[in-house]
Amino acid sequence: MPNPLPNRLALFDCDGTLVDSQDNICRSVEEAFGIAQIAAPSRAAIRRIVGLSLVEAMQTLLPGGEDALHRSLAQDYKDAFFRLRTSGAMAEEPLYDGIIDVLDTLAADGWVLGVATGKSDRGLAHILAHHGIAARFVTLQTADRHPSKPHPSMIETAMADAGAVPATTVMIGDTSFDMLMARAAGVRALGVAWGYHPTDELTAAGAHAIAEAVPALPTLMQEPIA
Repeated sequence: MPNPLPNRLALFDCDGTLVDSQDNICRSVEEAFGIAQIAAPSRAAIRRIVGLSLVEAMQTLLPGGEDALHRSLAQDYKDAFFRLRTSGAMAEEPLYDGIIDVLDTLAADGWVLGVATGKSDRGLAHILAHHGIAARFVTLQTADRHPSKPHPSMIETAMADAGAVPATTVMIGDTSFDMLMARAAGVRALGVAWGYHPTDELTAAGAHAIAEAVPALPTLMQEPIA
């Protein structure tokens, strides 16, 4: 029998693409830097590291620091984020308007869905369960099991899980890290304009197209890689 055709995989970033989580991320970074008695970066600088794994994020925010300090900041960030969640002090992390409709449209059109994120397994499971969308995704790739973006490992594993190939896979994200990761994996790079990196940076990082609004995603995803 002939081999079945590969599946089409729509692989989403989480923070800044599916959900707006910037307030809790910024607060947790600020608390981690406060514990270390270091002046916290601006919120604009913090938003720019969303998507990286935590140690790499701290390296970017504090380039002159030693490895032990970066790892300590990363752990303090995790602890601060967990305290926000368990104390009930966490700000709402809403899905962007229209995301549910897009997920419904893509599933009805035969796409399989996945997530590739700098979050931890625990953090991703929490946010997907909170919004009742966990069952929609056939593959979940996090920083717990992969090198930081823009390394292509998350996409490569997601394609293997989903029965997809580069020509049938689209990576959807809001940061240059997502676009560079997509390019490294040889898949279509689709940037979104509602997240944390300016669209000109997404284009410079290799985005094949930019979705200016959530409802534009399904149409843009039909276009082949140039």
